[in-house]
Amino acid sequence: MTAFVVFGHGSRIESANQSVRQVASRLAANGNFVVEPAFLELGQPDLPGAVDALAARGASRIIVIPYFLTLGTHLQRDLPKLMEASAARHPLVSMEMTDPLDGHPALLDVLLDLAQRALTGVE
Repeated sequence: MTAFVVFGHGSRIESANQSVRQVASRLAANGNFVVEPAFLELGQPDLPGAVDALAARGASRIIVIPYFLTLGTHLQRDLPKLMEASAARHPLVSMEMTDPLDGHPALLDVLLDLAQRALTGVE
């Protein structure tokens, strides 16, 4: 089975972490996918915890979707190290990472929507 991890930075503000959890839950429901949220820091579960949970559910392939706008240090350095360590703990599970949100064609639609809402006062 292929499963997904929505990987966010994590925050001291729990509502921000809950937002990532809600996105992961909606991805699971709308895509009929197996999905776990995970956080780099300041949120639970962390990536090893999410990978452990998915492996326990029978995942043989895990795709990490960074819930980050751009490819910065965390995605170039930190996430690959975490994925390597998780893969070493679960050698029968293949792991890969998608691109961050930056550059996705739908991102422009989101920005246009936010700009239009700001102009019209619609929330």
